Amino acid sequence: MDSYQPRPVTPQSPQGGRSGGGGGGGNGFSAILAVFLSFIAIFAMIVIPSSSTSRNGFSVLHQVPEGHVGVYWRGGALLKMITDPGFHLKLPFITHYEPVQVTLQTDQVRDIPCGTKGGVMINFEKIEVVNRLHKDYVHDTLLNYGVQYDNTWIYDKIHHEINQFCSSHSLQQVYIDVFDQIDEKMKDALQGDCTRYAPGIEIISVRVTKPKIPESIRRNFEQMEEERTKVLIAIEKQRVVEKEAETSKKMAISEADKNANVSKILMEQKLMEKDSARKQQEIENQIYMAREKSLADAYFYRLLKEAEANKLKLTPQFLELKFVEAIADNTKIFFGEKIPSMFLDQRLLGNFLQQLSRNASEEEKSTA
Repeated sequence: MDSYQPRPVTPQSPQGGRSGGGGGGGNGFSAILAVFLSFIAIFAMIVIPSSSTSRNGFSVLHQVPEGHVGVYWRGGALLKMITDPGFHLKLPFITHYEPVQVTLQTDQVRDIPCGTKGGVMINFEKIEVVNRLHKDYVHDTLLNYGVQYDNTWIYDKIHHEINQFCSSHSLQQVYIDVFDQIDEKMKDALQGDCTRYAPGIEIISVRVTKPKIPESIRRNFEQMEEERTKVLIAIEKQRVVEKEAETSKKMAISEADKNANVSKILMEQKLMEKDSARKQQEIENQIYMAREKSLADAYFYRLLKEAEANKLKLTPQFLELKFVEAIADNTKIFFGEKIPSMFLDQRLLGNFLQQLSRNASEEEKSTA
């Protein structure tokens, strides 16, 4: 760190002066006053710190503010020494000092004229660039581009990039279509060149305001926007009507589906009831047929057995017995010429039946 040691000033007696008290006293007082003022000046240069450019070369003690670093020049040559925030000493008149900000700063670039692809002149009133110079690159950056490095890589570069952008796009694109992309395009362009040539400069963000365009064109854009707004309103109304119609259609379809489903359910219920009744009737019919068949079989079996039994009973002796029993049961008997014939007929009948039974037995034996 540079320091300065002041040399003591020894007052010299004026030669050729008067030896009188008045003249000698005045010259002594002037010498003392000169020495006193010299000491005050030296004290002011040492004690009073200064950050301003006007007193930069005269002060010995200086202050580096927070968020900055101190850089020094000696005889116009940039020194490698960089100081942190606080109080520091330097050689007056010989060493020049400047504070350099290393925190986030916002540079505002104003009044940027440019011509669009169609030849229309527009003007960007303000573009803000948020950037930062890294502490480790302060010496290299200032060595190559000076303290006003942002003039080269921010102010001049913004003018160049905006003109390049406008010249390749139409007014419609710059003012409306791709206006939202200008911020990112400017940031990428600035950061690309800074990374290549001045790596210590970091571009954080770029904010571009809406450019000024000729009044007549602006009115046309406003009319276009109004017409576009009307079209959008009409489209939205149409969508609302379509949605309402679609909603009504869906409600009608839903109601029809509901009625159809209800009818289907009722029809299925009736069919199920009919099918259940049919099955019940079939079961009853089967039960009735089975009962009637059982009765018929039983009746047939009874008749068959009775026929077999009667067949076994039909003998001449049984018939004569029955004949006698029938005669015995009668309380009245009529006698006449037919009585003998009646008894004869009964005997003939018995003989005939007897002959039939013999024939039947013979047939059974022959078949066996």
